[in-house]
Amino acid sequence: GEPSSCSAAPSSSNAKVAGASASSSSIPDVTSVSKPASDPAPAPAPAPAAAATAESANGNAASARAADREDHYCLKVKPQYVLTERSPVLSEPPSSSDRGDRTRGPPSDDRDDRGGGAGRKFTKSERRKRNRGQNKKRPRDERVRDGDKLCRAVARGEECQYGDGGRCKFSHDLKAYLADRPPDIVEVEGGCLNYELDGRCEFGLLCRIGSSHLNLATGESVTKVVEGGSRRGGSLNVLKKEVQTQLRKNTYPFVCKRYFEGKKHGRGKRWEDEKGRNGNKQDEKKSVEMKTDDAEEAKQEDEIMKDARTNEEGSDEKTPNASQATKTEETPAATAVREEENANVDAKREEPASSSSEPAASALEPANNVKQEEEASAPASATVPAADLFPLPTKERKLIDFRNKVYVAPLTTVGNLPFRRIMKCFGADITCGEMAIASGLLSGKASEWSLVRRHPCEDVFGVQIAAGHPDQATRCCEVLENECDVDFVDLNMGCPIDLVCDKGAGAALMMREKKLKSCLLGISSTLTCPFTMKIRTGWDEDRPFAHNLVPKVQGWEIPGLSAVMLHGRSRLQRYTKLANWDYIAEVAASQSPDHPRLPLVGNGDIFSYSDYEERVAREGIETTAMIARGALIKPWLPTEIKERRNWDISATERLDILKDFVRYGLEHWGTDQQGVNKCRRFLLEWLSFLYRYVPVGLLEVLPQQMNQRPPHHMCGRSDLETLMTSRHSADWIKISEMLLGPVPDGFRFEPKHKANSYKAA
Repeated sequence: GEPSSCSAAPSSSNAKVAGASASSSSIPDVTSVSKPASDPAPAPAPAPAAAATAESANGNAASARAADREDHYCLKVKPQYVLTERSPVLSEPPSSSDRGDRTRGPPSDDRDDRGGGAGRKFTKSERRKRNRGQNKKRPRDERVRDGDKLCRAVARGEECQYGDGGRCKFSHDLKAYLADRPPDIVEVEGGCLNYELDGRCEFGLLCRIGSSHLNLATGESVTKVVEGGSRRGGSLNVLKKEVQTQLRKNTYPFVCKRYFEGKKHGRGKRWEDEKGRNGNKQDEKKSVEMKTDDAEEAKQEDEIMKDARTNEEGSDEKTPNASQATKTEETPAATAVREEENANVDAKREEPASSSSEPAASALEPANNVKQEEEASAPASATVPAADLFPLPTKERKLIDFRNKVYVAPLTTVGNLPFRRIMKCFGADITCGEMAIASGLLSGKASEWSLVRRHPCEDVFGVQIAAGHPDQATRCCEVLENECDVDFVDLNMGCPIDLVCDKGAGAALMMREKKLKSCLLGISSTLTCPFTMKIRTGWDEDRPFAHNLVPKVQGWEIPGLSAVMLHGRSRLQRYTKLANWDYIAEVAASQSPDHPRLPLVGNGDIFSYSDYEERVAREGIETTAMIARGALIKPWLPTEIKERRNWDISATERLDILKDFVRYGLEHWGTDQQGVNKCRRFLLEWLSFLYRYVPVGLLEVLPQQMNQRPPHHMCGRSDLETLMTSRHSADWIKISEMLLGPVPDGFRFEPKHKANSYKAA
């Protein structure tokens, strides 16, 4: 049996090792040993048996390790809640032949079977091809022709600005719309939120829950006077139409110029200032050697003086070496004007420019928006060159204390404004918007600007941007500084998506230190609020480098850099295996005592209050509960952390959370059909995470870990709880119908996020 084979394995292997050692020790005396003719015959006989026994032992040991690992990652659920077959409460999953033509969604979340399908194992190349572009053909809502849509103005009972002569691309046939108008959604409790909060609904007849304010006989939308006589605050950081037009037409008055725009000036002041700011002494020297034509120099100096006269500060200083080099080659007229303008500055210089050992050191200081008299009274080391590259802050930078706070990390797609309102209800202290691509913000893309919107209940709110170039990051922060109300900005260097990394942003920016330093300097010189940086342990799990990167950033002493957020996984890991908190502590300890310490906030796999306390107990890590997927699966996690308990929340309470999300979503996205569709899609995306929560009352061992798998067939303490634990999207759609009414015919849903956190370590 198995015990005998297992016990025989060590003896055979020991005999094999002993024989090897004996033969090696007897090698020098081979010539003096006489071998009988019968000795070689029995020697090979035990070898196959020993090899077979060893192979069997290795197989048994591997099976035991696999069983232990499976047992470790299997969630312990009480036996009475584990079924042998699928619960009758749940929807029947479609057969494999129907998966290509499913009408109510895929049979499962597809999180655990990315490596292959049932009965077949895919090769590595097949898996790569299968996973490539898996979100490109996701089902979308059916688009309605503009001519079939009712004009917004007509729906509100107003006159269309284009008139009734056919100039408007939308329909003005009110009677036809009333005849085909779909029935109101009665599942939403409380009626139309816009009407209750504003006294009027901006969607009029288009409102899908308009029974409280519509007269369907006349097509009139009723209004009322709101108590207090004022409208609600609504969401903040809404981009103005004129600003969006300027961004789209490249007419926004940026102070920071784009890189190629700076190079257009060739050997001019702006190019020298930019190179001096980056500390490139070699290019600075080349720019001086290039000035050989006196006529061209005089013309260039005239242009510089025109820019200096129009500048409110009247300052056109360069870095010390570049300024000195330019002075030696100025024309007499230009020299006289320059000396007259900078007399006060030159009189108060403490050191000559040639004595500076680091020409670009002044670029580390933020620019100050003061008058020329105040600038002249400041020391030369505090004067910032290239005042035309970065906006000038007008107020002091506020600080944010991240200690002992619950911080909801930026979450793509699911971390939207309605979700963050839910998190605020459960005690989250700090919230941050979804990652916004800097290029999209700078081009006025509406979908990107919707990611920076903020609700008034978010008292400490940040915006996360992904940029791969210094001018891009600086200009993006300049727009945010001028047009938005944010408490901090987070520079993303942890996004593992290829589309982001291929453009030099996300995790790819960690590997380009010069670009990173220039990005941080530009952001520091632009913002009046603090900023942070989010990084990973490195590119590959086997070669982490965050312990080298963080001390370098610390040595740069960037003003306004308030914290470093470190995710305990590498870029290639994405979300597999467990976050390495021991390495996070190692990175925290790697900082130098010779520079101001950067607060280091750890991130990864915080799923309960005990997880939080165990992880932040390590020396050097800030006591900040930065939660991400844990908040998606358990939105009440901030309450558990603050109250230090495992909350056995009921299915009814969880359904109430979803009802609040639907109400917040309709208020945010609108109550017309398009808003309802958006709300349903985002609700289903959230349900693709929520099902992974197993109620506390069902567990044998507390608490549940992030990477533990629940049993395949499991039931809850009620039919609703059983429905909420289903991993099939057809059941998620059924939950959405309880909140938003029936789905249209042919509706399909596939989750956008294919998180593989269930994969074994």
